[in-house]
Amino acid sequence: MHYLNISFSHKNSTLEIREKLSYPDEKHLSGCLTKLNASEAIRESFLISTCNRMEVFCNCTDIAVATEHIFNMLSDRAGIAKEELEGRADIFDDSSAIHHLFSVASSLDSMVIGETQIAGQLKEAFRFSYDNGFSGKKIARAMRSAFQCAAKVRNSTDISSKPVSIASVAVSQLKALMDDLNGKKALVIGIGEMSEISAKHLISNGADVYIMNRTKDKAVALANESGAKVIDYAELPNVINEFEILFTATSSPKPIITDEIIKPCDFDRYWFDMALPRDISYHKGNRINLYQIDDLKSIVSKNMGLREDSARVAHGVIGRAVVEFFEWLSTLDVEPLIKDIYTKAYLTADVETKRAVSHGYIPKEYEAEARKMCEQALKRFLHDMTAKMRSVSQESKSDMVTGSMQFLVEEKTEAINKFSKGQK
Repeated sequence: MHYLNISFSHKNSTLEIREKLSYPDEKHLSGCLTKLNASEAIRESFLISTCNRMEVFCNCTDIAVATEHIFNMLSDRAGIAKEELEGRADIFDDSSAIHHLFSVASSLDSMVIGETQIAGQLKEAFRFSYDNGFSGKKIARAMRSAFQCAAKVRNSTDISSKPVSIASVAVSQLKALMDDLNGKKALVIGIGEMSEISAKHLISNGADVYIMNRTKDKAVALANESGAKVIDYAELPNVINEFEILFTATSSPKPIITDEIIKPCDFDRYWFDMALPRDISYHKGNRINLYQIDDLKSIVSKNMGLREDSARVAHGVIGRAVVEFFEWLSTLDVEPLIKDIYTKAYLTADVETKRAVSHGYIPKEYEAEARKMCEQALKRFLHDMTAKMRSVSQESKSDMVTGSMQFLVEEKTEAINKFSKGQK
């Protein structure tokens, strides 16, 4: 079995391509995972789709066949030539796939190094896949180790000591453009984490913030928490031109702000579209300064420079974690463990047979027959237990069962060796 990761991110793909590859809702995501697992080469898979990346991670039997299937599926989905997708994607397999997964979980592969959102997004993507039967124990092992690695990175470096995100970077860009935010009217559309961060940063800088969302109750909850006001979503066409500042980050599959509702104003406007697919489709020149995700890279570059030392340490932590993962993985195969159990059982039979002979319980000439009888009794005893081990190895709790059995076998081995030495 192999691990495979195909990655489209801010490093290798434009915003337009990531937009076409995105999966904005669970219905589309479920359909994608169904098609992924339809391949005879793919056993488990999950997909993460954010503003900065769209990645497929899977466990497969044949890397070449699985890769071909994934690119064909993505090409059909996005309407982009397969050759272009292959030319852009970063493809990782086995140890490199695990290394990349650990890097993503630790925010080392993010546009904003050390940002705090990616871990939650990764957990949510995996949980959806696991709960709906698209992934199982193979990917669950990798994900558990990825989050353990991310925790080690946080504890070993100060890379997340000052949490940042695309939203906080966007506010920093706004502050660089406007001398003073105090009293400026700002509209935040959406109630997700990026919207929440944007609203709180704007309010802390003195802006007069309004929240808008399709579900008004959720907008009210965020407004009460952050100290903002609420505007009905239906009012968007009527109020959009009143605001100097706009931050939008919804999960709408199509733009919510278009040329049709944008009117000329006698003041400059600063709009930040942090959604993917994008929320704003704008082609006019009405004193609007529009910033999208990829426009924030200059600030991001400064962030990377400030965290360069921490990033080097973090990469070392990730490298060691990858080695430890595969060492641990090699111990979890149930067949070697079952073989080890029988080996220890036969060793016990040999020790007990020799003990019986040495104490005169059976004649020396019957030693071989006595050993064979002991071995047969142990085989009968172990048969049901090892059959159950093989059965449970397909379940999510198998790691716990296998780990417990390994501990017991090792303890038994030490006892046998001590007893055997005592007999000599």
